[in-house]
Amino acid sequence: MTDPAALAVLVGALRGACEEMGVVLVRGAHSANIKERRDASTGLFDAAGDMVMQAEHIPVHLGAMPAAVAAVIDEPKRPGDAFVLNDPYRGGTHLPDITVITPVFDDGHLLGYAASRAHHADVGGPTPGSMPADSATLAEEGVVIPPARLAREGRVDERALSHLTREMRAPDQRRADLRAQLAACATGGARLRELAVRHGAGALAAAMSDTLDYAERRTRACVAAMDDGERSAADVLEAGEGDLELRLRASVRGDALTLDFTGSAAQHAGNLNCPLAVTRSACYFAVRVLTDPDVPPCAGAYRPVEVLAPEGSLLNARSPAAVAGGNVETSSRVADLVLAAFGRALGQGTMNNLTLGGEAFTYYETLAGGQGACPEADGPSAVHVAMSNTLNTPIEAVEREFPLRAVQYAVRRGSGGNGTHRGGDGVVRELEALAEMSYSLIAERRRHPPPGAAGGSPGAAGRDFLNGERLEGKVTGTLRPGDRLRIETPGGGGHGAQAGSGA
Repeated sequence: MTDPAALAVLVGALRGACEEMGVVLVRGAHSANIKERRDASTGLFDAAGDMVMQAEHIPVHLGAMPAAVAAVIDEPKRPGDAFVLNDPYRGGTHLPDITVITPVFDDGHLLGYAASRAHHADVGGPTPGSMPADSATLAEEGVVIPPARLAREGRVDERALSHLTREMRAPDQRRADLRAQLAACATGGARLRELAVRHGAGALAAAMSDTLDYAERRTRACVAAMDDGERSAADVLEAGEGDLELRLRASVRGDALTLDFTGSAAQHAGNLNCPLAVTRSACYFAVRVLTDPDVPPCAGAYRPVEVLAPEGSLLNARSPAAVAGGNVETSSRVADLVLAAFGRALGQGTMNNLTLGGEAFTYYETLAGGQGACPEADGPSAVHVAMSNTLNTPIEAVEREFPLRAVQYAVRRGSGGNGTHRGGDGVVRELEALAEMSYSLIAERRRHPPPGAAGGSPGAAGRDFLNGERLEGKVTGTLRPGDRLRIETPGGGGHGAQAGSGA
């Protein structure tokens, strides 16, 4: 076993390497979605494909990233090779999230893998931004990339890169962002090799294994501290044809936790479907919240957790079901279900996905909202909640790069739920189009507000308007010069009954 002090040093070094990878990716990217919003994630894996460390980036990216490494782990590989994919049913999440994976070698010995995942502003398809509100199959959402080789022995395959991007809008920007991902992975690989030189490849492998075991022990201790027994929760997704019910039975037995979604809705004709990797990702995030967020974020922390979702259901869909909204909205609801089962007030429960653009530009944004209150504190306002951990796109960047004018950007005062502790408030974002463009909105919590807990009131439901007229939560259309699109995001639920409420 690695000496505890040495292990702590190596854990810190691995964490620092992942964060550095993220900095390289953000600074090297060209699209506002990555360089401004930082809609990207990085991680390091051992030779067996287990995640040994991640940066504190996007939960929905990271919990599903091991499936991407697993998709290429059996491919022949040499030093300097790199692989790319976005197929949700072969290691991806939804099509705009493109993953680059590089095996890391030291003197011919495989140390592990470096991986980066980034949400690209467009990956083709009929809708600019590749986030349609009404898609029914993957083919309607953009270019599907099965696991493929992007670089060979240190040289980027330019033909493969051009082939990937030629059907995407702004292909030069797509190529630049992919090169930034390659640079991020190269940085992670360099740091792993430095650790192998400093400590020895064998000691590094042992430390990675010990990190996984340490995270598992700490998580199991947290689960064991919970009361044994079953807890349940139910909630809905707001599909166009009506509500889709999701059900969870959470069972604690000793130091193990089973999350069983049997009884949830079957996969449907829209795009709220999830591949199983995304469902697991949402569960892992929620478990981390419920246990100890300081546990090293690695595969070991998830060993005590079993996730069950019947194949062919909304949470374990079969190809080629559309998934554009599942990755962002259904994943948020899965996290909500797990938190609700353990008595937590819920945050906004949506990413409020807005895509604007045409053939000349694409703009994608997820909007902040209110977080649910805790038993000990009010929920924060105007933050990205749960499965999203991005920044906003600053108004200055929006107005500089796109034909848009910001009319209003403000906290939506009073939208958080009342209680002993209040839920956080949402935001108001109103944009005016300065040129003709398409728009696509995929949002939840428009019909059903985020619930409170322990007698706390729900937060306010979200609302959306075009030129003052109410929109549905999932809609695609056209903006003409002078049109104004206004989004009011949900507030978080309150916790505990207010004094004198009688609850």
